[in-house]
Amino acid sequence: MPIMPPAAPQQHARPAGRFDDAAWQQWPFALWRQGFELAQQGWDAWAGALPLTDAHQRQLAAFAARLWLEPLAPDNNPYTNPLVWRQTLSEGGVNLLRGAYNAWEDGVRQWSGQPPVGAEHFRPGHEVATTPGKVVLRNALAELIQYRPTTGRVRPQPIFIVPAWIMKYYVLDLSPHNSLIRYLVDQGYTVFCVSWKNPTPADRDQGLDDYLRLGVREPLAAIEAIVPGAAVHAVGYCLGGTLLTMAASAMARDGDRRLASLSLLAAQTDFSEPGQLGLFIDAYQVALIETEMAALGYFPARQMSGAFQLLRAQQLLWAPMISEYLLGQRRPMNDLQAWNADSTRMPARMHGQYLRHLYLDNDLASGRYLVDGRPVRLQDLRLPIFCVGTETDHVAPWRSVYKLHGLAPAPLTFVLTSGGHNAGIVSEPGHPRRHFRSRLRAAGEPALTPDAWLAGAALHEGSWWPHWLAWLDARSGKPVSPPGLGAARKGYPALDDAPGIYVTEK
Repeated sequence: MPIMPPAAPQQHARPAGRFDDAAWQQWPFALWRQGFELAQQGWDAWAGALPLTDAHQRQLAAFAARLWLEPLAPDNNPYTNPLVWRQTLSEGGVNLLRGAYNAWEDGVRQWSGQPPVGAEHFRPGHEVATTPGKVVLRNALAELIQYRPTTGRVRPQPIFIVPAWIMKYYVLDLSPHNSLIRYLVDQGYTVFCVSWKNPTPADRDQGLDDYLRLGVREPLAAIEAIVPGAAVHAVGYCLGGTLLTMAASAMARDGDRRLASLSLLAAQTDFSEPGQLGLFIDAYQVALIETEMAALGYFPARQMSGAFQLLRAQQLLWAPMISEYLLGQRRPMNDLQAWNADSTRMPARMHGQYLRHLYLDNDLASGRYLVDGRPVRLQDLRLPIFCVGTETDHVAPWRSVYKLHGLAPAPLTFVLTSGGHNAGIVSEPGHPRRHFRSRLRAAGEPALTPDAWLAGAALHEGSWWPHWLAWLDARSGKPVSPPGLGAARKGYPALDDAPGIYVTEK
């Protein structure tokens, strides 16, 4: 029978889909669910009332309390989860046998360093990262891929994409139907993209200056040789956007006019409020990370993925375990999940630098970050900027991304799209249940608060990709004949076929 909720409880924010099944409204499951939600609220209130002067320590206490409470949640316990009861009764326990096999298979794969079940069906260059092109530059840290045109004529301004180095680039070139790179090529643009090397202990001394030089400046020189005289639409995703903003600010400082526009996708430039990831970043924790990296020469990929799993423990740890090990229902792997499992390492020197200079000291937003020995200022940016935040981003929260409004006086179009850090960007036309909001802040116009922006921004159904394409088209010239792949006479011959060799490094 249904059970009534207690008088007007304050609802704790829950992951989408949790406790949605009708069985959670029946006795005794509803009682257990309500008790757990009230306990969550109580622990949050306790953590908020701790006599700590440091807000970071209060946030850590609240986070630790939530992690401690999760194993006690009724949906994470087979004896108090009605879905497990129902499945076990209906199958006579066969689901538990399947679940035991799933757990054994996952354990063997993890112990032997194999990818998760199903990831082998999404191989770069075969099922994913299949947009045709050529590697036209390879250096110690990056490959530059130029994609083959699919239209008879192309816009004269090429697009240059700098992805994050914490994961492999092909999140922007997944399956053909949801590849942002293929979409841009099919719309008549010459597209270049960086593919980062997976660092080894030999790369331990590569720093942020090296990433800037080898991942932005050398590729820009190659693009200039291949498409001479053309200004470039620069696009950066996640930390690739942060790096690109450093480069664009230095170019603005030095009078370099090679960029036509700057597009930043889920990229932070002000790290004063970095979101939940900041829980793992303080002076003490950074010192521990640096000590470990000094021995290894790099930051292990497993630690980054582990941090992300802890931030969303119910969705990424507990819910899959209940589904696969107790219900016996193996979740089908998709291209985005397979990419997410294809993680990369980071050189010790670079990782320490970006943790200290960006997260701890916020040097870029404060005008203290040095490029070529001189500080760069975001206030020098005057070129048109298109900035995308995602509604449920736990890596680069949209309100943190939005802070660029108060730092750069440039004309800035800000888009807030549904989805999270990855799925909100991989949001192809035709994807169901997508929407976005958009608003232009003219050059020199005062910045609105995030809440005021949200109240006044126009709401649109569907993907933000066509909206961005129209923005690019308005800042591009009339189509011309496409350039060749590479420029051998200028030192940039076409090398390997896309996706290159760096993306396959383990």
